[in-house]
Amino acid sequence: MDNASATPVDKRVMAAMAPYFSRDFGNPSAIHKEGVSAKKVIENARKDIAGILKSGANEIVFTNGATESLNFAIRGAILARGKHKIKNPEIITSAIEHEAVLGACRSFEKYGVKVHYIKPEENGIIKTGEITKYLNKNTVLVSIMYANNEIGTIQPIKEIGRAVKLWKISQTKNLKLKTDNYPLFHTDAVQASNYLNLDVNSLGVQLLTLNSAKIYGPKGIAVLYVKKGVELEPIIYGGGQERGLRAGTENVPLIAGLAKAFSIAQAMKDKESKRLIGLRDYFITELLSLSPHISLNGDARRRLPNNINIRIDGIDNEFFVIQLDENGISASTQSACISASGQGSHVILSLGKTEKEAKESIRFSLGRSTTKKEIDYTLKTINNLLKAENQ
Repeated sequence: MDNASATPVDKRVMAAMAPYFSRDFGNPSAIHKEGVSAKKVIENARKDIAGILKSGANEIVFTNGATESLNFAIRGAILARGKHKIKNPEIITSAIEHEAVLGACRSFEKYGVKVHYIKPEENGIIKTGEITKYLNKNTVLVSIMYANNEIGTIQPIKEIGRAVKLWKISQTKNLKLKTDNYPLFHTDAVQASNYLNLDVNSLGVQLLTLNSAKIYGPKGIAVLYVKKGVELEPIIYGGGQERGLRAGTENVPLIAGLAKAFSIAQAMKDKESKRLIGLRDYFITELLSLSPHISLNGDARRRLPNNINIRIDGIDNEFFVIQLDENGISASTQSACISASGQGSHVILSLGKTEKEAKESIRFSLGRSTTKKEIDYTLKTINNLLKAENQ
């Protein structure tokens, strides 16, 4: 029940990676046959991923994880803006982004970069108008998460992308900007990649982040889509790999695994989404019927097929998760990346909830192996725990 945090590697993905650990182990930068063979694996993976995103293969950059990709998008954009003589750069993002985005943004505030943190509505949805009202000639980057990792809300990325583009077009004459220049639009699509449309042209994004670990692929490999013509300053220097944008010997087996995992996820996207929506809605309905003290965080419909985030009035969510774990059920209190902070989820707090309410919230996230039988067992366990607590 914690598939948003981590997924097991699909057996087909394991098989796709196996040859490149010890048999076809060449360095992709070498010019001998082993190196050329390894390079071909990478380029084929790049083409496969580009085919899904409807992008060019040379627009796919491999990184070692989503955290690096998110930092690369933000830091790379801000550090490169000097070429366009933007002296007082600004960023527009949301208050419910992943900590990697928020941390990267905060790191630049120390150097005078102005960051606008847009708060969502009570249902967890960001209004496009709240973003566009902050657009100005100094805006370098707009970064809005496609689907939230905690409450599962799906943002109107296509609508935001169109609004940013229209603003750029309207300002072209006054600011002497090309419409492909600033502001850049980036989306963290890590949680969306199993279920939602990823056509970068339809979405209107110039930067997009994907992560293998959330799509039944290996950990330690991810993608940053960088639209042709977008200038980013590298944040890792060295051998000039990935068109000079990301130095370091490419991890051939993990890249092959990522491409396979992504292809599988897209092939089963529609069918699996439909199945999980049925399970999700059943789970939510039954949870809410257990007690008047249980409520749903985030929008009931505009959310990921696998996401259920609830608040149980009066509980300590960390202790409750431990109790669930003792009964063989894995759930989470917030993003695994910041769960050690001891504070309530910044996402829940941004919905207008109190610290107490944030510490009463729990996320369940379904996956490919989740069954109705498992959900019924979870419901029974929650009911028993609540009864025990009230005795």
